[in-house]
Amino acid sequence: MPRHTHHMQRALELARYQAGRTGRNPSVGCVIVDRDGRVLSEAATGDGGTLHAEQTALQRLPLGAAAGGTAYVTLEPCRERSAGGASCSEQLVSAGVAAVYLSTLDPHPNGAGGAARLRAAGIRVETGLLQDEADAFYADFFAQIT
Repeated sequence: MPRHTHHMQRALELARYQAGRTGRNPSVGCVIVDRDGRVLSEAATGDGGTLHAEQTALQRLPLGAAAGGTAYVTLEPCRERSAGGASCSEQLVSAGVAAVYLSTLDPHPNGAGGAARLRAAGIRVETGLLQDEADAFYADFFAQIT
């Protein structure tokens, strides 16, 4: 479990770095590792919130590089994009990751359901890793949604 905690701590660091720069979207951190736990790519939500963390982390990799790997994401990958295009959950499925660790679930209507899509595709999904930290970080975002 220490390896998982380490990668999620890094994802939270990435999210914190972008806090306040992502417009109306929450700042999310994503770390993608290979089967051996080596970091392949990492990213946070882009300025203005248009590029999501998972999207950017995957785009930085050669095609197929994430297959069989694990993604650590601070907030549930979106089920659908408000701006259209492939959602983060769809992109993770297409990339062939084997597992996704989430800190916390997304209550936003476009985000909620991303974990279910991943599970339906046969991806192992673990939730709650460093959830207290993530929930505190996303408290303002959650308050806007609920």
